[in-house]
Amino acid sequence: MVEKIFTIIESSGIHARPATTLVQVASKFDGDIKLEYNGKSVNLKSIMGVMSLGIGQGAKIKISAEGKDEQEALSTLQETLKKEGLAE
Repeated sequence: MVEKIFTIIESSGIHARPATTLVQVASKFDGDIKLEYNGKSVNLKSIMGVMSLGIGQGAKIKISAEGKDEQEALSTLQETLKKEGLAE
């Protein structure tokens, strides 16, 4: 399993549009990908799960991936978060 912590920098946090983008990217991978925030962990392939967390600006989130493509999944999600201006 690989994991990384990110800080949300987008002023409106992870709302519907960026959540959809993250779910679409995560869904391309076979492994189990989780998003953890504020003591809750959800499947990053679930839009309802991601939206239920209510992640705002300044939040610390952890993304973890497990499976045969775990490293590629985490790297791709990290690139997406940076490219979209969501997290650092």
